[in-house]
Amino acid sequence: MFDQVHEVIGKLRPFLLRDGGDVELVDVDEDGIVLLRLKGACGNCPSSAITLKAGIERALVAEVPGVREVEQIF
Repeated sequence: MFDQVHEVIGKLRPFLLRDGGDVELVDVDEDGIVLLRLKGACGNCPSSAITLKAGIERALVAEVPGVREVEQIF
């Protein structure tokens, strides 16, 4: 599942980079929880929660079977 998540994040990364941010895949646990670290402008952006849940989480849940949720770590 880690490799599938990494691939989807690679597709989303250009959109984050365009806004001065980036994302790092930290881990995917056996319960389908994806741990991400937002970096650059995304790390302290007031809209980072929306980016994480409405953007990244939605794409991962739709494209990677078994992903249930995305959590941000700092």
